[in-house]
Amino acid sequence: MVYCLRILKGDAQDVMREKLGHVEERFEAINKLISDPEVVSDMKQYTALMRELKQITPVVEKFREYKVAESTHEELMLLLDEDGVDAEFAESIEEECSDVKENMERILEELKILLLPRDENDDKNVIVEIRAGAGGEEAALFANSLFRMYSMYSDAHGFKIEILNENETELGGYKEISFEISGDGAYSRFKFESGVHRVQRVPETESQGRIQTSTVTVAVLPEAEDVDFELDPADLKIDVFRSSGAGGQKVNKTSSAIRVTHIPSGMVVECQDERSQFKNKDKALKILRSRLYEIEQAKHHEEIASQRKSMVGTGDRSERIRTYNFPQGRVTDHRINLTLYKIEAVMDGDLDELIDALITADTAERLKAE
Repeated sequence: MVYCLRILKGDAQDVMREKLGHVEERFEAINKLISDPEVVSDMKQYTALMRELKQITPVVEKFREYKVAESTHEELMLLLDEDGVDAEFAESIEEECSDVKENMERILEELKILLLPRDENDDKNVIVEIRAGAGGEEAALFANSLFRMYSMYSDAHGFKIEILNENETELGGYKEISFEISGDGAYSRFKFESGVHRVQRVPETESQGRIQTSTVTVAVLPEAEDVDFELDPADLKIDVFRSSGAGGQKVNKTSSAIRVTHIPSGMVVECQDERSQFKNKDKALKILRSRLYEIEQAKHHEEIASQRKSMVGTGDRSERIRTYNFPQGRVTDHRINLTLYKIEAVMDGDLDELIDALITADTAERLKAE
């Protein structure tokens, strides 16, 4: 006779079951709280509760799925223990019991992943900053190529892009460009793009056909909302100036460009993309808030970051993460030693294979640390 185990037993399993029970209790408590008029009227508290509810709902649903399977398993065990069960019927029950056990094991593995400490920023919009590094005009042109790549990926996945600030070159490259990517789970898909991106190709400006190596730096910041990080107006110095750029009709001749200086940190953000001082100020503050929020988070997560660095890196902007080799048609992510020979598709926004591999590697590393 097949002996069917209750999987969530034993010391480690008891701890896990207790943790799942606490999550389920919290789920019920939040559902009661968000029906309270006083909580609903407090936007900061209500927003935080709804965010927490969204995060724990998949855990509770999976735990309840497990408990249904467990109940089925126990009913089958009772049938097997009855007197007078004929051999054919017993064999049928044993097969079903084995299937239920496999299903419980599968659910358990999914629960282990769901219970991993979650990045609190995964559901947020992101601010992406791309800056040309070594390589002069070729680096600026590749910065444009990366912006196009992220734009095409965003379009294909229903994310919305809004340019916050751009500094173009005469040949159509970007010395730097900042933009917001908004949509459900944007940070979870883009967070591993922070770092140095290296390109090896024959530049458009190269007449001798020689391959040049250039670099572009990408920073991906979770967008900080007012409930996350509040700026003190007394800490800000705001200057207005005239826009500048590569020339042409896009240059704003009026004094609407904004420079915001955060006095305590000395951080400076400029925005000149809009013709409205108000819009430029709003965008500059959005970038500043996200940068400062990232710094505050880094202080609290240094230990976690050091654990993750061995696998997929910390998002350090000085770390070379990926090489785009056009002559060989390959893209290599150095953090997970993954090489894809489909560079044209990648540059056209086909990033899922890279992003999914990075997420999988990160998950595996965190499971080992548990």
